[in-house]
Amino acid sequence: MDGQDEAVVRKFQKELNGGTVSLVLLAILDRSPEPLYGYEIAKRIGGALAAETPVKQGTLYPVLRSMESSELLTSRVEPSVSGPPRKYYSITDRGRTALVEWKATWTRTRDFVDATLEGNVG
Repeated sequence: MDGQDEAVVRKFQKELNGGTVSLVLLAILDRSPEPLYGYEIAKRIGGALAAETPVKQGTLYPVLRSMESSELLTSRVEPSVSGPPRKYYSITDRGRTALVEWKATWTRTRDFVDATLEGNVG
C-alpha cells in the first residue's frame, strides 16, 4: 500500500471511530462497578487486542469531556499518591439510556453493512 492509500485508510478509520468510541466508553463504564479514570478505561479498551485497537489513548479525553458536557457521564477528581490528581468517570442514567439506544443503532448499522458486504442488499 502506498502513502496515498494509507492516508485514505487512516481517514476512513478516523471517521469510523467517531461514534464507536463513545459507544465503547459507555459500555465499559456501564459494566464497571466503580468509577474509572482515563488510563484504566484505555487499558480496558486495549485489553488483549492492544495492537489491533483503533482507539488511541489521547483521543479518549476529548470524548470523555464531550460526553460529560452532554450529561452522559459524571466525574470527580481525586488526589493520587503516584502523580497528578485523577479524574474518575461514571455513567449517568442519561448515559445508560443513550447506551441502550446506541446499541440498537449499532446493531442495525452493523447488520446492514455486513449484509451489504456479503452481497445480500441491492
